[in-house]
Amino acid sequence: MLHKYHSNGKLLITGEYTVLDGAKSLALPTKFGQTLTVEETESKTILWKALRHNDEEWFTTEIDLLRLENKTEDAIINTTNNQITETLLNILTEAKALNPSFLKGAKGVKVITKLEFPENWGLGSSSTLINNIASWANVNAFTLLWNSFSGSGYDIACAQNDSPIVYKLEHKNPQIETVKFDPAFKDQLFFIHLNKKQNSREGIDRYRKATSSEDKAKAIKSIDILTEKIQNAQSLTLFENLLKEHEEVIASIIKLQPVKDHLFKDFKGEIKSLGAWGGDFILATGEKAYTTNYFNKKGYHTILSYEEMIA
Repeated sequence: MLHKYHSNGKLLITGEYTVLDGAKSLALPTKFGQTLTVEETESKTILWKALRHNDEEWFTTEIDLLRLENKTEDAIINTTNNQITETLLNILTEAKALNPSFLKGAKGVKVITKLEFPENWGLGSSSTLINNIASWANVNAFTLLWNSFSGSGYDIACAQNDSPIVYKLEHKNPQIETVKFDPAFKDQLFFIHLNKKQNSREGIDRYRKATSSEDKAKAIKSIDILTEKIQNAQSLTLFENLLKEHEEVIASIIKLQPVKDHLFKDFKGEIKSLGAWGGDFILATGEKAYTTNYFNKKGYHTILSYEEMIA
């Protein structure tokens, strides 16, 4: 029997960093995500194969099912990457801890994961995997995330929803509201990949160290208001002004220059970082021809329209 699971990727439009401390944040599920298919076998192992968006195999491993069940350290039979396999084992072990019947009595399984986007895009290769495994194991994906890794969980919320959401974390209790975000000016919104993978943990560490509790509380209050205004903006001009204000709030607490000031000062529209500052995608506003030409000349060639990116 074949089972297939799918999770959406994510983009955080507002509330980067502050989402960790309960700020209301606007997040958009993307058309690109990840699938996970499970097929029962007689192998007495978990045979795992991971594919890139172009069907290229980038990782394989084989895990002894009985040894995983008994939590022995020598469960790995073979692998192309020990570190990735250890991470995978950790997720599967945590899933079993949450649901002891997961994989119990299984003779063997063949698992194939496939990303629908290049892994350097930063749309959630980990969060989509965790959400898919949680669906397979029939466990809470947020709990699985926090038991395996860390983070606010907004990416898990995006993985599970097909429309824009406002996400708020209250004492590790995710508050998810599906909202209407379909701006009339969406044909002037573009996502540009900076082709520079950003380590989210580094940005979070900087945020934690640079921010006093008083400044953090003030910033969260500002972001809550800006998230609502950005979500409901009726004109591009207002939307751009709000994006600029949002960049200034985050810049003041993480002590970094906004990406427009740093790299694109002469751009005629507005630019906003999405998620951890310094890499992955940015949001740019402007006419299509000008925006495409501008970023191409700067050496950035992965430019997606709103319609191409958002579910």
